[in-house]
Amino acid sequence: MTLPFRKDLDKYKDLDEDEILGKLSEEELKQLETVLDDLDPENALLPAGFRQKDQTAKKASGPFDRERLLAYLEKQALEHKDREDYVPFTREKKGKIFIPKQKPIQSYTEEKFSLDPELEEALTSATDTELGDLAAILGMSNLITNNQFCDVVGSSNGIDKDSFSNIVKGEKMLPVFDEPPNPTNVEETLQRIKDNDSRLVEVNLNNIKNIPIPTLKEFAKALETNTHVKNFSLAATRSNDPVAVALADMLRVNTKLKSLNIESNFITGVGILALVDALKDNETLTEIKIDNQRQQLGTLAEVEIAKMLEENTKILKFGYHFMQQGPRARAAAAITKNNDLVRKRRVEGDN
Repeated sequence: MTLPFRKDLDKYKDLDEDEILGKLSEEELKQLETVLDDLDPENALLPAGFRQKDQTAKKASGPFDRERLLAYLEKQALEHKDREDYVPFTREKKGKIFIPKQKPIQSYTEEKFSLDPELEEALTSATDTELGDLAAILGMSNLITNNQFCDVVGSSNGIDKDSFSNIVKGEKMLPVFDEPPNPTNVEETLQRIKDNDSRLVEVNLNNIKNIPIPTLKEFAKALETNTHVKNFSLAATRSNDPVAVALADMLRVNTKLKSLNIESNFITGVGILALVDALKDNETLTEIKIDNQRQQLGTLAEVEIAKMLEENTKILKFGYHFMQQGPRARAAAAITKNNDLVRKRRVEGDN
């Protein structure tokens, strides 16, 4: 089926571009060159001098001289006449002068009160201890010390002075120590993988920042022929797309690896797509973690991941937080379906 807008383009298929260019005059060729140079003037990947054609007609006057340029600009500014005002400035004040309103000053008058003679005589003859007890009873704890308040309240309620809390104290901060470094010996582990050591079942390279990229690619190459390693983890090892491509080549050959963890690395959508393409034919890997990369994978990568999970019925755990709702729902349904298939096989095997 031919699209409508393509019908008008068929007549241009047999045109000879060289013949058309040969018929153009020199002026038309220069105009065409200028148009081609201006096609993408905002391309940030090109240097500023290559984004369009140099249209300067004057010859260079010499090397750049900053002081001479500043002097020239200052001279030009002084020679330029100022624009005349339409209304001359006469220093005449117009309008009313702003006078802030005076806020009324609030005055407070002391109220005079008198006590009964008996009450006034009792307060005058009371000791400091009795006044403290009276203040504690009335709830005026700011007028007495903490010990006096504790003596009054604690003695009546049976509370010991030592167990009486004065202020609310914060909890003691517990120090949080850094995680110990990964004790894995990189060179020794790589050699054991190459030797196909039967005792080496799990390889953990997490958080080892100084592993060179060629060494990580050697790990992937060695796993192609290894038949004993079940779990391979290299989270937070600064792995990038070449490492992901090497791991993809390994997954096409390896038939023993069950779990792969490449979280918290510098792998982009290109490397993830290579892994996804390799997982379409892998029948042994059941768990893979690719979350928390340095940049988002993008919609195209997430759609391909969801498509792969629908085709590969062996993956039971997939560690990645989808940003798009559609691929997220498809991936969740595929993982649920794969786990249901495993549960169904286990029930049929028990029966």
